[in-house]
Amino acid sequence: MSAGVSAQDLAKRGESLIRQSSNRYLTTVRIAFRAKQRRFDDFDGLLEESSVKPVQRAIVELSDEQDQPDLLPG
Repeated sequence: MSAGVSAQDLAKRGESLIRQSSNRYLTTVRIAFRAKQRRFDDFDGLLEESSVKPVQRAIVELSDEQDQPDLLPG
C-alpha cells in the first residue's frame, strides 16, 4: 500500500476504531461519510495524495483523531 500505510496497519486501525466504539454501525457510517468527503475533495483537486484511496485515508484520519484528540483544533 502506498503513502506508508501498510495493509496490516490499516486493519489494526480499523479494528481499533470499531473496538473502541459503542456502536459499530455508526462507526462504519462515519468512515463511509469521511471517505465520501475525501473522494469529492480529490475531484476538486484539494488533496494532493490521490494515491491513497478515500476509505484508507478516512480510517487513518479517524484513528488518529481517536488516538490523539489533543491534535484537533478547537
